[in-house]
Amino acid sequence: MKETLQTALRKLRLSGLAQSLEVRLQEAAGNGLNHAEFLELILQDELMVRSDRHMNRRLRAAMFREPKTLEDFDFSFNASIKKKQIYDLATCRFIREARSVLLLGPPGTGKSHICQAIGYHAIKAGCTVLYRSIFDVVRDFLHDEATGGEEKVLAKYLKPDLLIVDDMGLKQLPKRSGEYLFEIIMRRYEVRSTMMTSNRPLEDWGKLIGDVPAATAILDRFLHHAEIITITGRSYRLKDRTGRQTRRETNPGSVEACEEKAQ
Repeated sequence: MKETLQTALRKLRLSGLAQSLEVRLQEAAGNGLNHAEFLELILQDELMVRSDRHMNRRLRAAMFREPKTLEDFDFSFNASIKKKQIYDLATCRFIREARSVLLLGPPGTGKSHICQAIGYHAIKAGCTVLYRSIFDVVRDFLHDEATGGEEKVLAKYLKPDLLIVDDMGLKQLPKRSGEYLFEIIMRRYEVRSTMMTSNRPLEDWGKLIGDVPAATAILDRFLHHAEIITITGRSYRLKDRTGRQTRRETNPGSVEACEEKAQ
């Protein structure tokens, strides 16, 4: 390929086309492609590269703990989780309708996996997503409050099409947490979608936040257009540990049993 052509492609920021052009030229010559067919191929290459680049950028901006998908989730482990209901959320219709979602259930039952997986599908659908634990939310506001940047951090939480707030209920939150969370929920109410997870019942939120009126106001708005998914059952994370314990008991000569004896 001529250096002048490569230079022109770089100036036009057509990196996808530049990467595949040599192969496509050979393909066009070998298969007798006409000009329109050749042009369509190289433009598709460029669009694919740009799509991948935008996807990766949105994934980084989402700040997931780790990429999760619904295909990786074991729905057979817990019958209380309705696969059809979760996949319906993955269509992102609730985001287009500015509705919210609340996942309630004990620790380890898959809430974080599900909400991050739905966030991943939302990004694939072209939505912007931000994932934060409730502790991240409070920490962000406390930090920016100390430096005078409250409006900047609030804007970060108001902008995404889908905001995911995870881990509500793990422990009591610092003072003013209710104010921060209320501001987010109030400003996103009927404008953007919010998804939250909690391992504590709603009646405990006042104690967790340390502000019963704020918790009431938060729930009043958040639950108005929210879909509530209640998950019951044992911990998904402990299933492998339970399986290993069973194998040790039924087969004293197993690897797990020998490792335990060695310890």
